[in-house]
Amino acid sequence: MELDACGSGSSGEADDKIEILTDSLAIDNPVRKGRSREREKEMTKLRERRRRSITSNILTGLRRYGNYNLPVRADINDVIKALAHEAGWTVEHDGTTYRSKVKQWTHSEFNRDYSGSPYIPVYVIVPLSVFKDKNQLVSPEGLKRTLCEIKSANIDGIMVECCWGLVERENPQQYDWSGYVKLFQAIRETDLKLQVAIAFHEYVENNLIISLPGWVLEIGEHNPDIFFTDQEGRRNRQCLSWGVDRERVLRGRTGMEVYYDFMRSFRQTFEPFFQDKTIVCVEIGLGAKGELQYPSHCKEHGWVYPGIGQFQCFDKYLDKSLKLAAASRGFVAWGRVPDGSGHYNSSPHDALFFMDGGEYDRFYGRFFLEWYSGVLLDHGEQVLSVANILFKGTKLAAKVSAVHWTYNSSSHAAELTAGFYNCCNRDGYSPVMSMLAKHNASLNFVPVEPISVSQQDSLYNPLVCPEGLQWQVFNACWEAGIEVSSSNTRTSCDRGYFAKIVADAKPYDDPEAHHLSSFLYSKLSSYLLERQNFQEFKHFVACMHGFATT
Repeated sequence: MELDACGSGSSGEADDKIEILTDSLAIDNPVRKGRSREREKEMTKLRERRRRSITSNILTGLRRYGNYNLPVRADINDVIKALAHEAGWTVEHDGTTYRSKVKQWTHSEFNRDYSGSPYIPVYVIVPLSVFKDKNQLVSPEGLKRTLCEIKSANIDGIMVECCWGLVERENPQQYDWSGYVKLFQAIRETDLKLQVAIAFHEYVENNLIISLPGWVLEIGEHNPDIFFTDQEGRRNRQCLSWGVDRERVLRGRTGMEVYYDFMRSFRQTFEPFFQDKTIVCVEIGLGAKGELQYPSHCKEHGWVYPGIGQFQCFDKYLDKSLKLAAASRGFVAWGRVPDGSGHYNSSPHDALFFMDGGEYDRFYGRFFLEWYSGVLLDHGEQVLSVANILFKGTKLAAKVSAVHWTYNSSSHAAELTAGFYNCCNRDGYSPVMSMLAKHNASLNFVPVEPISVSQQDSLYNPLVCPEGLQWQVFNACWEAGIEVSSSNTRTSCDRGYFAKIVADAKPYDDPEAHHLSSFLYSKLSSYLLERQNFQEFKHFVACMHGFATT
């Protein structure tokens, strides 16, 4: 009986325990499932972060080392499109893809058949050494003979710089165009077309220096802030600071009014040359050397290639503009030029601001670079808008030089100091091209400079990438629908040198058949007219015109 009683009692307790355990498992099961789901979500987030990190690294590598011009917020479709374009395929906006039509030209490095290729006009730049004192030609008859001789190479025309310091030399708004009138008449009589560069900068050619007008330099003696200034306070007298564009500091006129009056006088004086289409293009000078960029790589201030240069915004007018921009953003402390930006000959990795992970890619750095590049764009916008009114019906152009020697760094430091906000995660040239397109202006990109293999080996620098910068700028032009021309920066009449220029002017592997709109050869000289050199030059012109092989 006790056994039965005990047995039945033990059985009841066991049943109760089993029931409790079963209920506990039923409760724990949803909890465990919930925890499992949470862990899976965390793992999914980690995998997504890793995927995005890998994608970011791939895009950065393609931009930095592969020279792919990808959008800031690129996705896999942008990468596929860029790769397809490189492989010779065209990808439309809706994704339609087809093989592009490629020109059937035979190709080797310096032996190509250019017969039937696009016609690229060639212009020769006439140096201002043709003028003597008081803006008169040195030898009018000798100039005519030289023009006839150079025309025998079948060139299309001549490029001439109209130098501010030569025309408005003595007093404001007193213009002497007499020498240029005779020069333009000689060019017209030779039946050559004419491109003109309006030069609001100091002109330097060998031993010839034509400074800014004397009355401007006199103002600068009392108010040196009308010139670009570096962090050591050194003034650059090659051109006026863009800070005076709207400041009445030039004998009661602003910088913009001075530019407008000069260009208006030019248009009125040479109206007949516009009417008969002798003048076919006017290039507007927008900075030092006529180029739209800050004079941040100034040899007179100690810069040596391939230094990053210095920011040029320490004059009181640009300093005021920076402080106002910072105040308008609500961060008064940002109204300063970056610390740690190095000196003229620093490398990007030596300067705290420009090194990888430096302040250039943080909130303050982005604010400063947007303001700095914005001043450049605003200057170009203002001057070209005026020029577009004065020279309506005539093609306009602006010049930009290739600041390529830090292109393979993350910051592109030399481009940033020059005013182009172009780094590994930002396209700094598209805004420039959009501004030019707005005013129907083309781009003169300097240089498309051939460098031999031996020269590349002797001057090797892993940050240098002229081809990558050229590819980016040219594509920005063609995307914006504007023409691009170029010129040489060193004098040579070697056939290999000319062949490389032609190859760059007409890329054989471009599936969309892009090419330069014109080429400016610098300069007309006795060296060019030597018999052997002149024969090579004639052959070069024939290749550019599509009539010969290299």
